[in-house]
Amino acid sequence: MNTDNFWANTAILTVFDAIKTNCLFLVLAVAFKSREDHRKQMELEEARKAGLAPAEVDEDGKEINPHIPQYMSSAPWYLNSERPSLKHQRKWKSDPNYTKSWYDRGAKIYQADKFRKGACENCGAMTHDLKSCMERPRRVGAKWTDKNIAPDEKIETFELDYDGKRDRWNGYDAASYAYVIERYEARDESRKKYLKEQQLKKLEEKNGNESGEDGVSDEDDNEDDLKVDEAKVDESKQMDFAKVEKRVRTTGGGSTGTVRNLRIREDTAKYLLNLDVNSAHYDPKTRSMREDPLPDMDPNEKFYAGDNQNRVSGQALEFKQLNIHAWEAFDKGHDVHMQAAPSQAELLYKNFKVNKEKLKSEVKETVMEKYGNAATEEQLPRELLLGQSEREVEYDRAGRIIKGQELALPRSKYEEDVHINNHTSVWGSWWRDHQWGYKCCKQTIRNSYCTGAAGIEAAEAAADLMRDNLARKEAAEEMPAQTEEKKLATWGTDIPDDLVLDEKLLAEALKKEDERKKEQKDERKRKYNVKWNDEVTAEDMEAYRMKKIHHDDPMKEFLH
Repeated sequence: MNTDNFWANTAILTVFDAIKTNCLFLVLAVAFKSREDHRKQMELEEARKAGLAPAEVDEDGKEINPHIPQYMSSAPWYLNSERPSLKHQRKWKSDPNYTKSWYDRGAKIYQADKFRKGACENCGAMTHDLKSCMERPRRVGAKWTDKNIAPDEKIETFELDYDGKRDRWNGYDAASYAYVIERYEARDESRKKYLKEQQLKKLEEKNGNESGEDGVSDEDDNEDDLKVDEAKVDESKQMDFAKVEKRVRTTGGGSTGTVRNLRIREDTAKYLLNLDVNSAHYDPKTRSMREDPLPDMDPNEKFYAGDNQNRVSGQALEFKQLNIHAWEAFDKGHDVHMQAAPSQAELLYKNFKVNKEKLKSEVKETVMEKYGNAATEEQLPRELLLGQSEREVEYDRAGRIIKGQELALPRSKYEEDVHINNHTSVWGSWWRDHQWGYKCCKQTIRNSYCTGAAGIEAAEAAADLMRDNLARKEAAEEMPAQTEEKKLATWGTDIPDDLVLDEKLLAEALKKEDERKKEQKDERKRKYNVKWNDEVTAEDMEAYRMKKIHHDDPMKEFLH
């Protein structure tokens, strides 16, 4: 290991640590503020936000919005910003290479008169290779002259800014669209002219055929001439429904372009179906009538039942149910969205309907298998209908079976004649005082062990003893014992025998104690000049003891 390199690296690290420590100390020294300065700064910021103080000004003299967070308005320490500014948030590096121009299409820069090395072998231009050349067919064996050599294209390289990259109409030539309009207008004119010629030709042929027949009146000739004149009318009037007209005095003011109404003029307007003022409302702006204008009319005779009828019928109702299913599926955790993935939502809805119908059919079959189907045409067996059968059973006078087999009695699915814990009867065979029990031992506990007759005698003896105790207690309550009146302790535990309390002084002490407690509860009644008295009488101590709240006493809520 080289000792010189080791000590050199150590010295460099020491210098870096010192610089780092000094920079950190400088930042802390600049950022440190006393508590009073910090409070003033916060009050100034609140006043600026409330509009009571003028806004802060940056380096350029522009006001800074006081609602901007501090972490955005304060510049980093390494920028050495002396005053608050938002310059560090702006794009202060401007790129002069950005341009808003576009490529010069079809421009040529140089026309060569002989073939150059490295040029395109097909057209002779230097700006592209043979693989990408699609202008001329390849000329094999021909001599290169200035007539068959293609000029070089103008190649431009420039960088667009953010708006230039996203401009849809950048480089658009409006003159090119005028050529499209002229081409379509010429096609429409030729089409109209051709249709007129065909219609006039058919009418002339028809008139020529009818003129050779006898008995043709002058009125028929006039009608034919009128048909020819009508055919010569401009065909644009037949396309009048697509004409855009101006509608003045709109709701928002001004004139707007609206397409002509396509309603058939023979049909009655919506607002004329029912002229009652309390009938369905008609909105002239949207030309809609949501409710049914004729609700009492026969549904088979009316042709219009309101605009809401279209929303609850046909495919509109199916689309509504599809939306509801998508919302409910999303709430239950499925990743489905009607607008983002409509095909997926529709497929899930179809699968849901199939599974729902399948589940309903399975439930229906299960119920029918268990309870039967009363709507079926199949006849039930006679044994089920009348409880009879063709089996013959003969009995003797004693009730014994002589011939045939007796019907087996149905048995319960629960266990019968099973006794537990030495009992001879089942649970629930005995009832007393609204309780069930065992008849063998008269016990009301379900899991008890049977004690037999001895248990019954012990239970009766215990009941008699309980009745005697209750009677003795009632007799003792009727004649209460006289007890000596004990004196209440004033203080401490020992009561002097010669202690005598003055009733009048005790009442005054109780009143003073109440006033003292009221002053403690209500700060407004406390006096400024407090007189201290260390002379406490026996009545004062008794009043304090009587008014004192004992937190461990369960009857403290009833003390006054």
